[in-house]
Amino acid sequence: MELEAVEEEKFRLSPPRSRRNPRAVRRKGERKPPTVVEEFLDESSAVHDMFFPEPNMAVDPINGRNDSMYFYYPGRVWLDTDGKPIQAHGGGVLYDKKTKTYFWYGENKDGKTYKAHNKGADRVDIIGVSCYSSKDLWMWKNEGVVLRGEEKNVTHDLHKSNVLERPKVIYNDRTGKYVMWMHIDDANYTKASVGVAVSDSPRGPFTYLYSKRPHDCESRDMTIFKDDDGKAYLIYSSEDNSELHIGPLTDDYLDVTDVMRRFLISQHREAPALFKHEGTYYMVTSGCTGWAPNTALAHAATSVMGPWETLGNPCVGGNEVFRSTTFFSQSTFVLPVSGLPGSFIFMADRWNPSDLRDSRYVWLPLTMGGVPDEAADYSFMFPLWSRVSIYWHKQWRLPEGWRDS
Repeated sequence: MELEAVEEEKFRLSPPRSRRNPRAVRRKGERKPPTVVEEFLDESSAVHDMFFPEPNMAVDPINGRNDSMYFYYPGRVWLDTDGKPIQAHGGGVLYDKKTKTYFWYGENKDGKTYKAHNKGADRVDIIGVSCYSSKDLWMWKNEGVVLRGEEKNVTHDLHKSNVLERPKVIYNDRTGKYVMWMHIDDANYTKASVGVAVSDSPRGPFTYLYSKRPHDCESRDMTIFKDDDGKAYLIYSSEDNSELHIGPLTDDYLDVTDVMRRFLISQHREAPALFKHEGTYYMVTSGCTGWAPNTALAHAATSVMGPWETLGNPCVGGNEVFRSTTFFSQSTFVLPVSGLPGSFIFMADRWNPSDLRDSRYVWLPLTMGGVPDEAADYSFMFPLWSRVSIYWHKQWRLPEGWRDS
C-alpha cells in the first residue's frame, strides 16, 4: 500500500429523533442537534459504534488471518501474544539497541471507569505502567506491569486514588539506567507534577523515586525527548494548560536543570509528541478538550529549545471531520522506525471515556516533505520546514522487508 495515498471517508449522521414533548418543542423550540464529537462520545450512538468496532474484529497476531499479518487497523481492539487487549494508553515506545527490541510503555486502564465526584473527570484507579516488547512493531508480548500502583499507602504518589498518565522511557548511555517520566496528579488534577522512576532493565521492574513540579510550575500532559547528542528534555503543558514549557534534564536524566523556556503561550496545547528529522525538531500537539478529540497542530524549530513555529494541521485524508478531530484521537508519541530513515509512526489514543479500558490505538504513517499548509508568523529568518503529514488509512502496514534492514 502506498502510505502517502490520500484515503477519503464518507459517512452521514442520521437526524436525531426528538424525544421531547411536542408542547415543549413549540414553547422552547427544537434542541440543537448533537455534533459529531458528541455522537462519538455517546456510547449509545451508532457513530460511537463506528469508531469502536466490536472485539470480534480485533487485530490478533496469533489467531488472525494470514492476509491481515502486519496490518494496522486504527481503532480496532489490538491483542497481545496472549490474546488479551493491549493496555498501554498514553504511552511511548523505546527502541533498545542492545537487544534490538521495541518496548511499548503505557497506562494500564484495565479497571472500572467512574467519576471521583460529580464534576470530576472519568477515571480508572491507578493500576500501573504496562510494558510490551516486540521485534516487528506489530506482535507484542506482555512483559507485565513494570511500575505498580500502591494499594494501601494513601500518601504515596502512586496510590490508586491518584492519577498516573503519559509514561515515557529513555535509556541513559552514561549510567546504563532506563528512566521513566510520567504525569503525576491527584484526582482533582491540582498536584500537577511529574514523577520519575528508574530500572536496570527495559523490562523493569521500575523503582519510583519522587514527584515534583518542574521549575516550580504546574505540569500536566508531558513527554521526554532524547536528542542525538544524548541530552534529554522534558516538555510539559503548564499554566492551566495555556502554554508549553521545555527544559533539559540533568546528565543522569533523574531531574530537570534550572533552564526552561516557555512557548506556544496562550495557545492551550497539550499531548506533545516531539521528534527530529534532518536536523530540525518537530512536534505534534492537541487542543485541550478533555477526553474529546480535537484538531492537531504541527510545530517546528531549528533548536529544541525554540523558538517554535506552528505549521498547521498535519492530518491528511479521511474527511473534514476526521481531519478536525485528528481521526478521532489524541497524540501521544511519534516513533522513528529503525531501519527506515525518515519514516515515522504517529501514535495516538482514541479515548472511550465511558469505558476507558476500551480506549483504542490509532497508529498511522507520518511522512515529511513538501510545503506546510499554513504560513506561520515567523519572527526570525525563514527556515525551510518540511511539511508534517499524517495519512489516514483504514488499514496499512510498513514496507515489506524493513525488519531486515
